[in-house]
Amino acid sequence: MRVTQPESSEGRASGSRIGLAVAGGGPVGLVYEIGALRALDEALEGIDFNRFDVYVGVSAGAVMAALLANQMGTGQICHTFLSSESEEHPLDPQIFLMPAFNEYWRRLASVPQLFWEACWRYLLNPLDLGFLQSLTRLGRALPAGFFDNEPIHDYLARMWSAPGRTNDFRRLANRLYVVAVDLDTGESVNFGGPGYDRVPISRAVQASTALPGLYPPVEIEGRYFVDGALRKTMHASVALQEGLDLLLCLNPLVPFDARLAAKASKPTRIGRLVEGGLPVVLSQTFRALIRSRLQVGMQKYDTEFERTDIVLFEPNRDDAKMFFTNVFSFSGRHWVCEHAYQTTRQDLLARREELEPILARHGIRMRLDVLKEQGRHYYTGLRDQRGLTKPASSRGRLARDLHAALDRLQDWVGSAPVERSR
Repeated sequence: MRVTQPESSEGRASGSRIGLAVAGGGPVGLVYEIGALRALDEALEGIDFNRFDVYVGVSAGAVMAALLANQMGTGQICHTFLSSESEEHPLDPQIFLMPAFNEYWRRLASVPQLFWEACWRYLLNPLDLGFLQSLTRLGRALPAGFFDNEPIHDYLARMWSAPGRTNDFRRLANRLYVVAVDLDTGESVNFGGPGYDRVPISRAVQASTALPGLYPPVEIEGRYFVDGALRKTMHASVALQEGLDLLLCLNPLVPFDARLAAKASKPTRIGRLVEGGLPVVLSQTFRALIRSRLQVGMQKYDTEFERTDIVLFEPNRDDAKMFFTNVFSFSGRHWVCEHAYQTTRQDLLARREELEPILARHGIRMRLDVLKEQGRHYYTGLRDQRGLTKPASSRGRLARDLHAALDRLQDWVGSAPVERSR
């Protein structure tokens, strides 16, 4: 968690303009954000997460920002995305991993033409171009994405077509910006801003989450868009330009510090990261790149927006659980949400002296009774909210008991000594 403060704190009041900026992180990042925001929603009094002045979302964070801007409370979001008993908007995790069959067939159909063009190209320049080099033209037949993101759009469009919600940026009570990148120009576009607010929210979110290689680019009005994180990690400046007094930021992905984990006596499954092979090396590289860009941006904001308080929440650098969890997995969503919920609560308590005066300037108070409550989980408060959960059935109780047992097992495995190869 990081905090930047303005040089002068005078003049702040409970009528402060407040915004939220949420970064991406795949399905796991989305679930982490659900848990973290649920913890903040419970622990911070005097703030309504559905009534911020500005919301900015990138990639998976675009889903979270759009849900909150569309008046879905953190409890409702937990129920919809984590519970198997949701009747209003049942979520099938398979929508994230549906093969892009249309993309496959379209590219496959282009192979004969591309092969003929490659052969003709070779025949025209047999001395300057080798036959294998000519065949590189066939690379155009590779799919632009392995999974279909149209089911994600359809699910969100149905959700935001329900009574009391909207799929139109212009009909929202507050500002919502969903950031994507134009594939042909490399420039970022703020959907929801002037000239881009007529695009349906669900389509903008689909574009912002179109991670190259994983999902195909999304066509909007003749242009193709991909994941907004290609340019910046969070695009917090989009919110800061709205003249905010307080900006809450959430970033679910940070590089892992194995040495810090060792000093804190937090054993990992492997000794050094290189022992994890290519997946671990690529994960660390990707996280380091996006975190360094975020850090550079935050340093610039300190001077460009010096009158704004900026509070950043993110996992600790020695958080092995988050690092070694597959970013694109949705199967472990219950324990990831619980982990984010508990670590965010711990962060709030650990930085109480630093945060309390900053939050107080904006009429926000920490609820220490909630933060210090032993045995509290992300679903504890949901039991008292009518309309969010069904009465505890035997199946529901069994599911909760099973999740709790798995959480304890995860903690036990994580704390067990790791045997290194000699």
